Amino acid sequence: MSSPPSQPAAGPAGTAPAGDAPAAVLASVHTTNLPDLLRQLQGCLIVSTYQAGKLVILRPDGAAINTHFRTFDRPMGMAADGERIALGTRVEIVEFRNMPAVASRLNDPPRHDAVYLARRGHVTGAIDIHEMAWDRNGDLWFVNTLFSCLCTLDDKSSFVPRWRPSFVSHLAPEDRCHLNGLGMRDGRPRYLTALGETNTPQGWRANKRDGGLLLDMQSNQVIARGLSMPHSPRWYDDRLWVLESGRGALVTIDPKTGAKTDVARVPGFARGLDFLGPVAFIGLSQLRETNAFTDIPITEDNVDRLSGVWAVHIGTGKTVGLLKFTGGVQEIFAVQALPGIGFPEVIHEGEYLETAYALPDDALRDVRFSPPPAPAA
Repeated sequence: MSSPPSQPAAGPAGTAPAGDAPAAVLASVHTTNLPDLLRQLQGCLIVSTYQAGKLVILRPDGAAINTHFRTFDRPMGMAADGERIALGTRVEIVEFRNMPAVASRLNDPPRHDAVYLARRGHVTGAIDIHEMAWDRNGDLWFVNTLFSCLCTLDDKSSFVPRWRPSFVSHLAPEDRCHLNGLGMRDGRPRYLTALGETNTPQGWRANKRDGGLLLDMQSNQVIARGLSMPHSPRWYDDRLWVLESGRGALVTIDPKTGAKTDVARVPGFARGLDFLGPVAFIGLSQLRETNAFTDIPITEDNVDRLSGVWAVHIGTGKTVGLLKFTGGVQEIFAVQALPGIGFPEVIHEGEYLETAYALPDDALRDVRFSPPPAPAA
């Protein structure tokens, strides 16, 4: 695994759907080693940016990273694997399923190894959906930040509240603690982050600098306090990882004692985290002046804050690659790795939704195609 070169290389923009911002506006550069790094790790990345209204696929394409943009209404939290993607948007959760057979219709010769087609949408209302994940039974859990709770879905409700911090007294659409991050352990929801131990409407805003906390859902206890805008708790490599967004820091936290250890610092507001092998992929945001997440440590330094994805070796804390957005994207919310997938596509509109059909295996045996009519004499 090589260190990044000093000069970044431009990466080609993906083809955007009709109505998207011009590709020249949605621009990025990356270190020349990043395509090979993803190939070595046998995966690619998908990134959500609510500020730009895009889902971005970062996929190696020869010597470059192909940045492929899809437009959604305020995309934020994601869950993804080789078979499915769930994406939280302004008022709904959209679910996609992988139909790799469609790849042969996209290119000749085929180049995609996964094609995720929209399968269903669940209208939640505007609840500010943050992180989400599937449990080992296949149920989707998601953070409902507006109502300060963790939820699942059923067939008739906008959302089903399943848990909220002990210090939040009741359900109310008031963003009382800015509950945001969700980490799974052993196939169950376990760790959550919030920006304040508060129980008043948007009470967390009073102490953004170090009012954040890490929670254990199993014990309903606080693991650590005094964190600077924590996001993205993850259990990986037998360690509990958290992004201290306000410091631009990747840290580990002892789940028993709450002791914190810095692993790496990155030049931006760190939010969105996933892993491939020994590498952590961290989303970075510039933070606009109008963003509520200001008056925190990273806004006081003199370093230019960047937006993009940083690759950090979890053993050394060193940056081993990066992609930086140079136009159109200032804020990242989620970063999701797709292990085993190198060049995926995501389709949520257009002709392929009209003519690509997924049927149960039993029904497929009964499908017959009539031959095309003979040409007229």
